[in-house]
Parts: sequence; C-alpha cells; structure tokens
Amino acid sequence: MNTATALPASTRIAFIGGGNMASAIIGGLVRQGLPAQRIAVVEPFEGSRNSLRQRHAVEARPAAGDFLAGAGLVVWAVKPQSFREAAAAAAPHIGQAMQLSVMAGIRLGDIAAATGTDRIVRCMPNTPALVGRGMTGLFASSSVGAADRALAEAVIRTTGDALWVEREAQLDAVTALSGSGPAYVFYFLEAMQQAGVELGLSAEQARHLAVGTFAGGSALAADSPEPLAVLRERVTSKGGTTHAALAAMEQAGMKASFIEAMQAACARARQLGDEFGR
Repeated sequence: MNTATALPASTRIAFIGGGNMASAIIGGLVRQGLPAQRIAVVEPFEGSRNSLRQRHAVEARPAAGDFLAGAGLVVWAVKPQSFREAAAAAAPHIGQAMQLSVMAGIRLGDIAAATGTDRIVRCMPNTPALVGRGMTGLFASSSVGAADRALAEAVIRTTGDALWVEREAQLDAVTALSGSGPAYVFYFLEAMQQAGVELGLSAEQARHLAVGTFAGGSALAADSPEPLAVLRERVTSKGGTTHAALAAMEQAGMKASFIEAMQAACARARQLGDEFGR
C-alpha cells in the first residue's frame, strides 16, 4: 500500500512522544512517500529529538505548542505513566484531530476525556515494527468512520501487518500475545543459544541456527492453513529426538507456565489503564 496516496493532501500528523515506536511509524510513513514536512513530533529528550531530525528530517520540539495546530491525526506514543501530563499540555493545540494511540492499557474513555474528542483508534504494535515486520492489533471507537479507520490502518501498515479486534478489552490480550511477544521469542532464542553452546557449538553458530529456525518455522506456519498442532506433530516422530525434547518440556510444565505468564501480562495491561488512564 502506498500510504501517501491514502492521506488527503492537507493531512498533517503529530506525534506525542518520539521514542522507538514513533520512530518506526515515522520511518514507515517517510519510506512510503509521506513528506517529512507533514510530520511534527513532541519529544522532551534532546537526544531523541536530534535522532528524529537526523534520521527522518521531521520537525521535533521539546514541548507541545501552536505548531501542532492543523494536525489531522495525533499519534500518542508516550509511556502510559506520562499520558496525563502529556495530554494536558497537548490537548489545547490538537483541536478535533483523530487520535491514534499506541499506549498500552490507556482506554478510549480516558483518552477522550483527556483530549476532548472520541474519534480514537487504539492499537498495540510491537518492536519488529522497527524492521517493517511489526504485528499490530487495532480497535476503533464507535465515532470512528470508515475513512478514519482506513487512515489509521494505512499508517500502521507502514510498519508491518495489522489485525482489527471487536472489543476494546481484547487489546489487553493483544498486548500480552504480540505486544510483549517479541521478548518471549528473544527469551527462547537465548535459551536455544545457551543450549547450543553447552552442546558444543560456538555462540555465533548457535545464534545463527536458533534465529534461522524461528524465522523458518514462523514462515512455514504463516504459509500453511493447517493447525499449529498438526505442524508440530509432523516434526515429532515417536521415540525420536523431537519427541524427547517435547516430552521434557511437558514434564517441566513449560506450556502451562507460558500461558500463565501471558495471563500475567494481560492483567498488567489492565492495571496500567487503571493506574495511569484516570
């Protein structure tokens, strides 16, 4: 999709927060042809501002101000605990722009109360957006029309894939699954690398094999219509090496522990909304 063609010629996008996720989205927009002059960023940290200017040639300022006026879309990319303070400073300058939030936990009602508009799309991206391979869940308020939904999706798809959910509460599950998910992948990759070293490979060899295996397995799952369990079973010959590994994992309760961990992440996403949204 050419995102620039999906945006009206007069559209300006303002980012409140200029960290890694904002930079990933900005980079995607610029790569898709959106002029950098149509993007403004509020970012209090000087190092981050300088990085944004150097990498993307966008306007980046330390505090909200009149330069935000006229933005058709405002992207909230601050940490949840910074939202209320950032919103108090930005709200007088953003009018009735549509709001696109990439913050974990902060709910539609709290964003509406802080910004003065209920044209809001919440989404939960993940860090592979930095390399154009992100996975983002989205949910729109009832006040968001088809054009606004298309705009939000066009912006997000500059960083990878996107999936709409039917209920706002499902975004907490998205946060637990794909939002936090890259850390789970890296955790397993660390373990595979360590095991490889202990089994006699070099660290470089083990990492190369582990990363390639995850990438290949994910690609196979993406291309296959079959259930994941079927794909797993096809690799698992009874009495073979894979069977021995999976049996050890089951005996250790790995699957149950992993599910419990994701439930903890989901619960924390809900808590973030309770703590910092109001």
